[in-house]
Amino acid sequence: MSVPIMRFPVKNFIKLGLKNTESIHYQLSPEELVQDTLRIGEGVLDENGALVIKTGEFTGRSPKDKFTVKDETTENSVHWNEFNIPIEPKYFDIVFKKITDYIENLPELWVRDCFACADSRYRLNVRVVNEKPWNNLFAYNMFLRPSEEELENFEPAWHVISVPGLKLDPKECGTRQHNAAIVSFKHKMILIAGTGYTGETKKGIFTILNYILPHEKNVLSMHCSANMGDDGDTTIFFGLSGTGKTTLSADPNRKLIGDDEHAWTEDNIFNFEGGCYAKTINLTEEKEPEIFHAIRPGALVENVTFFPGTNKINFDDASITENTRVSYPLHFISNAQEPSIGNLPKNIFFLTCDAFGVLPPISKLTPGQAMYQFISGYTAKVAGTEAGVTEPKPTFSACFGAPFLPLHPGKYAQMLGEKMKKHNVNVWMVNTGWTGGPYGTGTRMKLKYTRAMITAALEGKLNNVSFDNDPVFGVAIPTECPDVPSEVLHPRNTWKDKQAYDEKAKYLAGLFVNNFEKYASGVSADILAAAPRV
Repeated sequence: MSVPIMRFPVKNFIKLGLKNTESIHYQLSPEELVQDTLRIGEGVLDENGALVIKTGEFTGRSPKDKFTVKDETTENSVHWNEFNIPIEPKYFDIVFKKITDYIENLPELWVRDCFACADSRYRLNVRVVNEKPWNNLFAYNMFLRPSEEELENFEPAWHVISVPGLKLDPKECGTRQHNAAIVSFKHKMILIAGTGYTGETKKGIFTILNYILPHEKNVLSMHCSANMGDDGDTTIFFGLSGTGKTTLSADPNRKLIGDDEHAWTEDNIFNFEGGCYAKTINLTEEKEPEIFHAIRPGALVENVTFFPGTNKINFDDASITENTRVSYPLHFISNAQEPSIGNLPKNIFFLTCDAFGVLPPISKLTPGQAMYQFISGYTAKVAGTEAGVTEPKPTFSACFGAPFLPLHPGKYAQMLGEKMKKHNVNVWMVNTGWTGGPYGTGTRMKLKYTRAMITAALEGKLNNVSFDNDPVFGVAIPTECPDVPSEVLHPRNTWKDKQAYDEKAKYLAGLFVNNFEKYASGVSADILAAAPRV
């Protein structure tokens, strides 16, 4: 049932040129959004009452179809590259017109007002307009939820309009294919057409904050998770998808600030979001209890399958995609920090899933090495389901988030470097990937060992142990760590074939050096000196 029109701020909606406001469902509760999804036949409930949906053709982001309008606002400020793809203003106008015409003919529409940024000094008012109720549930889960009082005078600073059912004509709309996500900083809008993947909304807002905060507010935005200990010590985890940001920040002994997107101000760390978006592939209660138990009524689970004849999710099934996901409000985590703001950090962890099995499971970095690794943003993704492919694929993503950074990576790196030095932060690199050999030969580092190493670093138990310098990467490797076998700490010792390790280490070092060439002219001597020895 539609919410009464008087509750909906129609005057703001008219700015979009829409006249048909009779079929708008405004600010529905999660329960109502679940019922609407079931009513239109686009979801089912799992055995615990979580909503399970399929996002359709796209089960992940489509980076080549994400565009930024190149106009007087962005022409000289955005770092145009393979991720920040320009589109002419005329095409934004064409796509906007097509979307508003499309919406006018929809039988119903779901609209939500929400916030981004837990620190009220930087709060961004966002209105999300959805063709699908489950996309609106995602927005409820992932963004900050205004109170009734805050809604009374809510004025959206940005609009996100998502219409998965609209297929664009690439020639007419200036796009690559029938789907697109288009950001206009001038119009303060994100238009999403032709894809139902929920992450496009999340990363669209992340992208604009990665522009607004550093460029306009002098605040560092980061692709990281964060948690806080009982004594108020904040820890940051940087890492690309699949390296363990969500898993390792959900520590039962620490309060979760957030799992993916944060800012570092002069006096705090704050979360952009009001929820978590966790991978569920191979999820188990034993390894990740907080995430496992967050899958309950109100959670939105994407692109999973059930065991035959049941409504029990088969988390090991990647037949639809490896990128199976669940979104849920932050308070679904038992020890979430409310509000999601923490103190200045004492420790930073760079997470990498090194499928070559070369990097040590934990190492301490000098300031120069920290900047080198941050600018490099390395991980290695395991080959997918393609037959015969067994070699890992190296990935370098500047600042551990290149696809979402509208400004030059040097801007974020410079800000991080200044803050690390000013606050004397410990920086560690943690390899959550392979040990004893590369993917196909070795085994994945045990999660309990990774947790033990991180805990030891946080509790100062590595402060007085001896360290060895890695001969290739130069990082300092502890010779012992509580609750971790000492032979695990030195990756070369875990390989049966030491010569094979040396060759693979040299190979990976070469990849680092080649990747860094494009940044070499703009960094200091101590950062250049942190390069691996080839």
